[in-house]
Amino acid sequence: MRYGIFSDIHSNLEALSAVLDAYSSESIGQYLCVGDVVGYGANPAECISKINNPSVITVAGNHDWAMCDLFRIDSFNPDAKEAIIWTKQTLDEEGKNFLKGLNIFYKNPDLTLVHGTLDSPGNFDYLTDSYGAWRIFKLLETKVCFVGHTHVAGSFIKFGSNEILYVDDETIPVEEGKKYIVNCGSVGQPRDCDPRAAYCIYDTDNNTIQIKRIAYDLEAAGKKIVDAGLPGFLAERLKTGI
Repeated sequence: MRYGIFSDIHSNLEALSAVLDAYSSESIGQYLCVGDVVGYGANPAECISKINNPSVITVAGNHDWAMCDLFRIDSFNPDAKEAIIWTKQTLDEEGKNFLKGLNIFYKNPDLTLVHGTLDSPGNFDYLTDSYGAWRIFKLLETKVCFVGHTHVAGSFIKFGSNEILYVDDETIPVEEGKKYIVNCGSVGQPRDCDPRAAYCIYDTDNNTIQIKRIAYDLEAAGKKIVDAGLPGFLAERLKTGI
């Protein structure tokens, strides 16, 4: 099976369209979205429409739940909060119902999917260090767990009894006796100094995980944000990837 895994779209239609176009030549058998379909960007309804189909399994992110009053809006910074309020006013009931119906967690025999962390998925904690990875590895029942939320692509690898290594390699071999937590980065708002949209492919036949990048029309996405009356910073940061 070849899985196409992506996260943190954040209403960026230009970035999502570029990623889905790139996937079209990759023989993907199942698509998986690791949450935060909405927030920040100017095309929430259009992004939901592109992934609201049986070929995509999506778990909830904190912006998705905030849209449905399932997560506290006061936990967001002012720009993010303003974007959530704007999205609430813009999105139709069909879009809101899609977000409200998202599960917080997904697992199949090959992998696990959660936006933040396995030990407290509804709190949407950030996984940023080996100690946080260790807590997830203790709970992880599959070989691989895919996460999002930080917008920074990278992987924690557990080997031996309790040894954990962090890598930011583009290609990772999936080996026997090891477990993996993979952050596939962000489609719509990367924060690892690379403004290109990030996406991931997990090939269970070849036992490889690849983090890929693709350029998209940053100017068009940013202009939509400004034209919608959203904070200008949300448009500017697209160009720098921070």
